[in-house]
Amino acid sequence: MIETLKNAFRNKDIRKKIFLTLLLLLVFRVGCYIPVPGLSRGFLEGAILGTETGTANSFLSLMSSVTGGALANGTLFALGIGPYINASIIVQLLTVGIPYLERLSKEGEEGRKKITNITRMITILLAVVQSIGIIVNFAGGFTADTSTDGNIQWSMFYRQQWLAIIYMTVIYTAGAMLVMWLGERITDFGVGNGISLIIFVGIISTAGDAILNKFFEIGANNITPLFEVIGFLALATVIFFAIVYVDLAERKIHVQYAKQVRGTKMYGGQSSVIPMKITGSGVMPLIFAFAIISFPSMIMSFVPAWSGALQWWSTHFSDGTWPYVIVLAVLIFAFSFFYAQIQFNPEDVSKSIQQNGGFIQGIRPGKPTAQYLKKINNRITLFGAIFLTVVAFVPSFIFSFVTVDLINVFSTTGILIVVSVALELDKQLQSQIMMKNYKGFLK
Repeated sequence: MIETLKNAFRNKDIRKKIFLTLLLLLVFRVGCYIPVPGLSRGFLEGAILGTETGTANSFLSLMSSVTGGALANGTLFALGIGPYINASIIVQLLTVGIPYLERLSKEGEEGRKKITNITRMITILLAVVQSIGIIVNFAGGFTADTSTDGNIQWSMFYRQQWLAIIYMTVIYTAGAMLVMWLGERITDFGVGNGISLIIFVGIISTAGDAILNKFFEIGANNITPLFEVIGFLALATVIFFAIVYVDLAERKIHVQYAKQVRGTKMYGGQSSVIPMKITGSGVMPLIFAFAIISFPSMIMSFVPAWSGALQWWSTHFSDGTWPYVIVLAVLIFAFSFFYAQIQFNPEDVSKSIQQNGGFIQGIRPGKPTAQYLKKINNRITLFGAIFLTVVAFVPSFIFSFVTVDLINVFSTTGILIVVSVALELDKQLQSQIMMKNYKGFLK
């Protein structure tokens, strides 16, 4: 990775793209610190992270870590890139079931533009819904006054509650669309996928703030935090190494192509491989599983009358309880196999191999090849699901041996996202370096 960065900075065009990417990411981070007028930061932080109530909202805490703490701080980019990610997932799932979207996905560049516009419209809708949900849930944090009868009166806009809701919805939605625009500009003119890099920066920023706060606790008579940080970084390095090792692992299926005579020339006779990664579905099963398991608590937290049900749910179905562990493991397995079926179609791959005169040694072309590929894909998906399930619980368990304060610095999803984005950025930089250094066959 370091050698790749050195080679990238030697090329003028790639260096410009890197600086542009860093500039746009800096704009994103600045927006994460711009406060929204009339919003109580301490109230939101206490309610989401549990600093005052003692019980954190797991779903909103995860979203806050992805945004680099912007949600807990109630800033301009409080929603971050979350609405766009959810919209992309929804469109991707609908592409499988809706024939119109499936046709658009196969129409090349024009179809991709139409799908992008549809994703943007859904992003606006989701941003509005999430903004209203946050405002209704945390209404007391919007510079409220308490009247004599105990009811909360909104001091913004002459205590007109509907004006305050519209104001906050517009601010949050505009911030989410601006983050989406920054991500698209990074993808078009920078290096790497802009959306992934924004998530990457948000997670790294959250981790950096937590570690920096730990350093501030170090004093002349208290050097324990220093050893805790060193132990945490050592364990994090080991976990990252193990995840990278498994993430790069793949099963290669050798395909042999028969020789074909066309006119006076002979074609084919070569061999290739079909790479099947163990973690081919990436972090999507984890994201889906955590979203589904956090959905009931999110809905109950939005309805004040369900406070009793929310307390029962948090007690009996919180992170670390046996029902939570079992349901989360089942969801990870289910979504791993579901996403594997979407990404890899054995029938289509078998048909493509047969049409190009290829075959897998020892397997007959056609249906037997499709069945063989399906069996291999199911086995690999099973090991990938086991790996994701282990990763979902191991990091917090290991970090608990070092320090309790830094357990939530890197969430399970955050660790996998950081690894995936870093590896993908390295691959894209290497491909751009090869393109810039290639001089053609005439020289």
